[in-house]
Amino acid sequence: MRFDNLEAWLEWQAGLSPRAVDLGLERVRQVWHALGTPSLDAPVITVAGTNGKGSSVAFAEAILQQAGYCTGCYTSPHLQRYNERVRVDAAAVDDSTLCHAFDRIDRARGDTALTYFEFGTLAALVIFADAAVDAIVLEVGLGGRLDAVNLVDCDVALITQIGLDHQDWLGDDVEVIGREKAGVMRAGRPAVFSGSSMPSSIAAHAARIGAGLLVAGRDYRAERHGDAWNLLSAGTNRRALPYPLMRGSMQVDNAAGVVVALDCLRERLPLDAGAINAGLLAARLRGRFDVRPGRPTWIFDVAHNPQAAGRLDEMLADEDSPGQRIAVFGALEDKDVAGIGGALAQRFDRWCLVDLSSQPRGLPASVLRQYLAGTVDGDKLQVCGDVASTLGGLQAVADDQIVVFGSFLTVGAAMDWMDAQDTAFAEPRQGI
Repeated sequence: MRFDNLEAWLEWQAGLSPRAVDLGLERVRQVWHALGTPSLDAPVITVAGTNGKGSSVAFAEAILQQAGYCTGCYTSPHLQRYNERVRVDAAAVDDSTLCHAFDRIDRARGDTALTYFEFGTLAALVIFADAAVDAIVLEVGLGGRLDAVNLVDCDVALITQIGLDHQDWLGDDVEVIGREKAGVMRAGRPAVFSGSSMPSSIAAHAARIGAGLLVAGRDYRAERHGDAWNLLSAGTNRRALPYPLMRGSMQVDNAAGVVVALDCLRERLPLDAGAINAGLLAARLRGRFDVRPGRPTWIFDVAHNPQAAGRLDEMLADEDSPGQRIAVFGALEDKDVAGIGGALAQRFDRWCLVDLSSQPRGLPASVLRQYLAGTVDGDKLQVCGDVASTLGGLQAVADDQIVVFGSFLTVGAAMDWMDAQDTAFAEPRQGI
């Protein structure tokens, strides 16, 4: 084995390919065949989209778990530990399992220079094959058509809300982006679009390849009634469903899309009402309007594009904040920082801009300030250091609300910092 610990493997993988993002399926397909094309004898649900992917994966995993199925889930990026990306039976796999999967891939790849993401995707698939899971849920990393996850032919594709993100790779038009996301659909197999406004390019691609596309608002709808909601479709009607415990009105839309997608697999993965209801209530996702009650209150959210920032703004509008509302924000260089700022410009009393320049593609806090200056009151913007030093010196009182948002790197580092603290922040502190 090339390395005997996970950190060494990951550090090496990060520098193996000359390009951090190198879309295409040729490399992973070649290595997959060299591995002997491990058998994935389980239904596969592939989730693509701009926003709502993580929540949809969480719903699918929770519902299938409640039905007694052993699940394999692959997501990215992670918040605190790489192991979060690969889960078997709802548990993150251990370092040893990942290292042995990496070793098999390394031996099979020959001279093929895989990217970090490609290595991780192949490792997840190898692990799921070895574990003989009952169902596999795969989250697309970037785009869809050329993403490494698309190596696998899914049994049902789920496409969530489409917006502008990763424009450097996917283009700056939702129709172009929609076409890339639509690439996860397969001929003759079902697909679901769960977002609120579907680019016509998705319908066109589905018609071209003969995928059975089910669209929210057209082929099924979620009706909210007091303390329950109904899912109505030509196939299966489900009534008196409980509202998800994950926050945000959009979670009903995400949940509805997942239930419709799972219904497409009912011959192989039958589900009863009890499993669906329990799964809706059990689903959790850290870092998505993740509220940590206390004094002050902390909220973590990986909103890193304007559409997600708009959703964050709507949800914050429904939250009481008797004191100041303080933003702790960090972003990567390919993000529409001005658009994010515009969506949240009126929501915060202070913006603490954290420096991610030590991370790949991370923006310095001073550059964040330049990008935000046209949309956010400049007097509210404070250039700070890294996440840990910013939070360690943050001046806040008990009634304040601290919202940490932006990249996964920002939110993950904040969670690391919080985990390391021994005391709650009940008293005002001097600092930033």
